Amino acid sequence: MISEIDEARDWLGNEVNCAACVHELLLATAKCKLMHACVNDRYARRIDRFFNWNQHEANAYLNHPHFEVRAIAASHADIFLLAALLDDPDETVRWNAARRLPRNRILKLRTDLHREVRIRIASRLDDSDLIVMMGDPDYYVRLVIARRISPSLLTRFIHDEEAEVRRVVARRVPVEWLFQMSADADATVRWEVAQRLAPDLLDRLLYDPDWRVRFEVARRIPATQLSELMEDADPLVCEMAQSRLIQRPSQIKTIAQ
Repeated sequence: MISEIDEARDWLGNEVNCAACVHELLLATAKCKLMHACVNDRYARRIDRFFNWNQHEANAYLNHPHFEVRAIAASHADIFLLAALLDDPDETVRWNAARRLPRNRILKLRTDLHREVRIRIASRLDDSDLIVMMGDPDYYVRLVIARRISPSLLTRFIHDEEAEVRRVVARRVPVEWLFQMSADADATVRWEVAQRLAPDLLDRLLYDPDWRVRFEVARRIPATQLSELMEDADPLVCEMAQSRLIQRPSQIKTIAQ
């Protein structure tokens, strides 16, 4: 029995007929192959293989009624024909065209209706072009921007509504801005802050409700301030504080005084 994936059918479900195909000559010269490299097949891998073997045919398929054919053709067609595809009704086609065009030609897609397009566009742009996208309603678009944009421009994201975005900010923002993130509502953000904040500023986090934050404080705070953590409610925090004092016996007396 032939499985569905081994059936040569087009995107409408019709059986592929090589004898009626305009590329019949390609078949004769082994430039296409049924169920392997065929532009009429419904499976993307077979379509892509057809254009890999016959790149010169891609231009003719940029207006094909099936979006997957247009999208794959856009990966192989002449770059000078791609700008028109930025208005294609399908987001896959728009992105496949955009990823090959110069950055200054794809700026219109910063406000694309589809989040996947905006995410991919953001991954290609530089600071000056990303600034206008920082208010994007989709958190993942903002996350991509937070990972790419220069650290000095991240202050706008310090109070972003999404904790995952703020975590990236805490890892990358200039250290002089970290202090105002030490009271963040999310413990994982405060933990990121605790890893980068200057040791002499960590006392702000001595009584943080999350043990992971206090553990990081115990690991990095000046030894003279460790006494506050010696009796911490979490045993791992206590152990870290005590182990650091054991390594600095001369400071025990100072703390005791």
